[in-house]
Amino acid sequence: MAVAALKNKSKLKTFHATVHVTRVEEWYVEAQSPEQARDLLAAGAGCRCQIGECLNLEIERLEE
Repeated sequence: MAVAALKNKSKLKTFHATVHVTRVEEWYVEAQSPEQARDLLAAGAGCRCQIGECLNLEIERLEE
């Protein structure tokens, strides 16, 4: 009986996806003013302190 139940289970398939993830991260930068710090961070300068939590996940494409 157990063998028959195992044979009836459908096989699992592998799926690949392109996923867009939005998260909040904590960064720091050394600057002379808040405005300069914003400009530097917007330009990609600075260092990440820690990875934040996932806020949004959107699947763009799913392939079999």
